[in-house]
This record gives sequence, structure tokens and C-alpha cells, in this order.
Amino acid sequence: MAVKERQIMSEVNNTNKVNRAKLYQLILFPMNNGATNVYYILTMNFIAYYANGVLGLALMFATTMVTAMRLFDAITDPIIGALIDQTSTKFGKFRPYMLLGNGIMILSAILMYFGIRLVSPDMMWLRYTCFVLFYALYVIGYTFQTACTRSGQTCLTNDPNQRPLFTVFNTVASLIGMGLVQFLAPILSNKLGGYNSAAFFDFMIPLAIVVSAILTVLAVIGIAEKDRPEFFGVGGTQEKVKLSEYVEILKANVELQRLIIAGAGCKLAFSIATNMTVLCMLYGAMMGNYNGLYLPMMIIGYVFSAPFFLLTVRTSQKKGQKASLVLYTKVALVMYVGVLALLFLWKQGDPAFNLSLGPINLYTIGFVLFFGIGYGAYYATADMSIPMVADCSDYETFRSGKYIPGIMGTLFSLVDKLVSSLGSTIVGVALAMIGISTLPDGNTPYAEGMHMVVILLFCVVPMLAWVATLLAMKGYSLTGARMKEIQAINAVRKDAIAKGMSLEEAMETWKTIDDVPANFKN
Repeated sequence: MAVKERQIMSEVNNTNKVNRAKLYQLILFPMNNGATNVYYILTMNFIAYYANGVLGLALMFATTMVTAMRLFDAITDPIIGALIDQTSTKFGKFRPYMLLGNGIMILSAILMYFGIRLVSPDMMWLRYTCFVLFYALYVIGYTFQTACTRSGQTCLTNDPNQRPLFTVFNTVASLIGMGLVQFLAPILSNKLGGYNSAAFFDFMIPLAIVVSAILTVLAVIGIAEKDRPEFFGVGGTQEKVKLSEYVEILKANVELQRLIIAGAGCKLAFSIATNMTVLCMLYGAMMGNYNGLYLPMMIIGYVFSAPFFLLTVRTSQKKGQKASLVLYTKVALVMYVGVLALLFLWKQGDPAFNLSLGPINLYTIGFVLFFGIGYGAYYATADMSIPMVADCSDYETFRSGKYIPGIMGTLFSLVDKLVSSLGSTIVGVALAMIGISTLPDGNTPYAEGMHMVVILLFCVVPMLAWVATLLAMKGYSLTGARMKEIQAINAVRKDAIAKGMSLEEAMETWKTIDDVPANFKN
């Protein structure tokens, strides 16, 4: 390393042993997740409607392709994670992939949602082929950009008091992106002929492209000052890790294993419980008022989430992110016992056991309270795994000396996507089992079997996922106190390496918090 670079890194570490981000950086960088979530929610909730209703592709093909492409997405993760870790440009490590990924998604959206329609219905084989190819192109772009959300935050901040804030700002960014789509979709669906209409996608896709591009630019601004080698790991070097080493890293990093179980289970539950088809059956077919219930219930969930966001941040800063995740997951689990009981009590055509916002009955009051508190507690922790992946990445740096945020983030998302990819297929299979061949929308009448399908998908699956989360977190050792120790050890090692010590010697010299000088302890 050049003398000048050593001096710069030494100055950084002596004056700021804990890498802290500025407020605007904490606010803007999570917009990267908002940018990808715009496309994610369109794909997970509506692409099957487009394939089946607009292109005329078979329903089982449409729902199964969502699963197949999530599997492809998982396979591309390790490759792209390795590329990120080995990248070093004048424009940084993460920003090139953020911009490239968004550009690819723009191209794939235009080709998939507009280009395929130019293919004659008489050439259905070509429609099927183009759908698969353009969907695969979208997946590559999505993986490029979304991988940077988890890996990029490692250089943004390692302050245990700041990382919990990432969850809050990440959720705000998601609401701007994903929430905008969820809010507008039912309104536009009413005016443009339903989710199966071409007019619906003619409006939504250009809007998604513009919103996602703006959020990407904001995220690039947010990480610009931190996307530099002096904020990478303990040595500021590019790690050369072979794909074959992934398994060994995953086996050695037990904390990441536990986080993967917790995160993947909750992602699967969330993708199923919030699936538009499930919500259409619940609020439309069962309760008989999709247009009057979907948006109000969504808003209720967000309103109840607000105080929980403040509580989760406070708990995370005082006791660590593990303690916060465990506490509020328990709250969600207890509240959903009430939701489950109310869904079992539902009776078709009985106003006393049906959701109604006017006039409001006791059933509705109970449902709003149980659902609102449960959803609020869960939603406030839904993205907590993202900053926790950064903790696992810092732990890997402490454990092995390697700064490999791309690999750590994509190892997590690989398993996360393998599991969550089952979401649309599970919904499709459940519908097929009760004899439904067309995806229900807000106007679909109640059919025999929908009651139990909604109970299973809306309630039971999330509850099982939360139980898995609590079991996985039981042995998770990266508490708030432990992370402060790890950051102090990494900081003193980094300072020594910047002054000329080898990585191996630094690893051997400082192993525990007792070895760390007082001026490096927080």
C-alpha cells in the first residue's frame, strides 16, 4: 500500500474509530431498496396476472414461473456477490452495480410488458419464450442492484446505535416504492379494467420505471462518500474468494446461518400473506368489499407500524437488534392468535361475523386491533435482517479478517430467495386444489374452500415463520454488547494495518476485547 494511502487510512481510524454516517446518508442510501422493491412488488403480485390475463399464458405456468425465476435469482446471487467483492473502480465498489442493475430492469420491463404484446397470439410459443428470456434479464438486473443494499451498508456505518436506524429509513424507502404501487394498484384496477387488463400495466410500468430511477439516483448520492477503500473492512483490500469457498464460509459463520433461517422464513410468510390473490380472497370473496377494505386495512397496518418503529429502534440501541427482533416477533405471534380465532369465526353472509367499516361491529373492532398490532409489530421488524446481515459481515471480518460484504449479503439472499420463491407457487397450488383456474381479483365471488385457504395462507404460515424465527434467534450470539466488542477489535486491527502491520499479525495480536486499548472502546 502506498505511504499516502496509509496516512489517509490512519487519519480516518485515529479520528473516527467507529465509522458513522451522516444523517442524509442514512436517509438516502436505503432508497436503493425502495428502488428495487418497486419492481419486486409488481413482479410478485401482478406479473402472473399479466402473463395469464394479458398474454394468455397458462395460469400454472404464470405462477410457477415466478417461483422458477426466484430460484434463478438465488443462483445468480453468489456470482454477483463475488463480482461486487472483487470490484474496485474510481466510481466505487457498489455504485456501478446499482446503476447497471436499474438500467437492466428498465430495459427488461419495457421488453416484457410492452415488447411481448407485439408478438402475434398465433405464435404463443414465441410469447412463452420471450417471457422467460425477458424475465431472466430482469432477474439479473434486480440481483445486481438489490445485492448492494445489504453489502453497501457495511461501509456506510458500523455504529451499533446507527444501524437500527437503517431499518426505519429502509421502511420509509420501501413505502415510497412498494407502498406507492400497493396504494395505487386497487384504485387503478377499478378504473382500468382490473389486474388482468393491459391498461393497468400501461400505466403502472412507466410509473415504476420513473420512481425506481429517481430512488436509485438518491441512493447513489447517499453512499457516494463512503464507497471508498478506506471504509472497506480492516485492510481496505479487495478479497479474492472463490465460489467454492461459499460453503465453507456459510458453515463457519453460524450467526449467518441462524439469521438466514429467521429471515427466509419471514420472507416466505410475508410474500404469501400479502400476496394480492390472498388479499382479494380475504377482503373481496369472503368479506364482500375488496374496494372498501383493502386500502383502509393497509393504511391501518402502516399506522400501527409507526409506534413500533420507534420502539424497535429504541430497543435495538439499548439491547441490540437481536433483542428487538425477538421481542416484537413475540408480540406479532400473540396478536395473530386473535386474528386466527376471528377468521375461524367468520360466517358467510352473517354481518355479525364479517369485516365492515360502516357500520362497525365488534368483529371488526377485534380484527383491527389484533391485525393492526400484530402487523405493526411484525412490519417494524420485517427488514431488520438487512442491518443484521451487516453485523454478520463485520463478524466475518472479525473471525477471518476478510471483508466480503457481497458474499455475505448474497449468501443470505440466496437461501432467502430459494425459500421465498415458493410463495406464488404455494398460492397457485392452493387455488388449484379448490378448483380455481383463474387468479381471483377484487370482484371474484366466494368459492367453496376459500375460507380454509385464507386461514392457512394469511395466518398459519406467518405464525409458523415467527416460531422458526424465535427458535433460530435463541442461539444467535451477536447481541448489542457483543457487536460493540467486535467493532472495537476490528477498529484496532484496522488502525494497526494502516500503520504497516500485516493482517495476520493484527489478527493474532487482538483477539478479545481485553486486548483492546481503552481509547478504542466505546
